[in-house]
Amino acid sequence: MPDSTPHRPRHRATWLDELMLAAVFLTRLPLRLSHAPEPDLYPRSMGWYPLVGAGLGLFGGGVFALASLAHLPATVAAVLTVAALAWATGGLHEDGLADVADGFGGGRTRERKLEIMRDSRVGSYGVLAVVLAVALRVAALAELGTPLAVAAALVAAAACSRAVLPALAWTLEPARRDGLAASHGCPPSRRVVLALALAAVVTLAAVGPAVLGVALASLAAAAAVGLLALKHLRGYTGDVLGAAQQAVEIAVLLTLVALR
Repeated sequence: MPDSTPHRPRHRATWLDELMLAAVFLTRLPLRLSHAPEPDLYPRSMGWYPLVGAGLGLFGGGVFALASLAHLPATVAAVLTVAALAWATGGLHEDGLADVADGFGGGRTRERKLEIMRDSRVGSYGVLAVVLAVALRVAALAELGTPLAVAAALVAAAACSRAVLPALAWTLEPARRDGLAASHGCPPSRRVVLALALAAVVTLAAVGPAVLGVALASLAAAAAVGLLALKHLRGYTGDVLGAAQQAVEIAVLLTLVALR
């Protein structure tokens, strides 16, 4: 007997679907996809990470501006800004940084490092890494001082630090077969180029002539994390991408402070 069940037409994903999935993954915004994402939508959505990052940077700049309007000291405004950004992302990248620090610092073998990184508990290396990362970002934002300078720096740092993620995922092999990195797949080369191009445009618009210094700082920080991942894991994990985001964001902020 022939199947009389009507078949729904397959949804063709658009760039808006990719952007939406990127925002769902990277933020805590109450967004929902209208349909279940196809497996290849995850790697393709990585091309839009810098645009989501730029939005987060604007949000952080808004928090700093509101704190400044309330006549709070720059250091307090910076602390509130970093806290608000951590809330907006659900601490996604900080969690990755903590896991990488614990794994690389506490494990002797590749297998043991991966085991530690999968453990939900945070050790002393992880705590120290997150504390230092938060302190450096707070200090950099407080030094930049004005709401306009902080907003520009956050937009550039957030865009660049997320543009390197598809590049690392495209360059390196997943360290696990069953991890988040493996399940999301390798982004297409065109999406890697898109991410880098978006970051370049956003950064140029935000910080102007400092774009070259920001680009070099981003490349150096991302390469350092990538080389460490190769040394310790012979590949990357989702935690490694989180650590790379933190490293690049800090490198960009410190570079902009130095170039003032």
